[in-house]
Amino acid sequence: MGKATGILEVFGLVAAFVACDAGCKAADVTVENFDKNKPANADELDVPLIVAIKFRGSVDAVEAAMDAAKIAAENITGVVASYIIPRTEEDTEQMLKLNAFDKN
Repeated sequence: MGKATGILEVFGLVAAFVACDAGCKAADVTVENFDKNKPANADELDVPLIVAIKFRGSVDAVEAAMDAAKIAAENITGVVASYIIPRTEEDTEQMLKLNAFDKN
């Protein structure tokens, strides 16, 4: 089993960069590639793109990063969802490297 993983979904790319920066400054974590999702009701949303930020590190570090990132994202456009996986399984770790930014 691997490191802890914190996944934070936010509205928009700007909020993702700001949240990522805040999380990395708050704790000793690394970041996997961002991922994106365009929800089915995107036309009804103020920000039609959801971006997932994936922090990696110890449980304590990931918790601190997620707390800071949530505050930062709420000040921009908002948080959609968040979750921390304490000890990420190897197969799940492989999936964390996937992202949809290179797809239309």
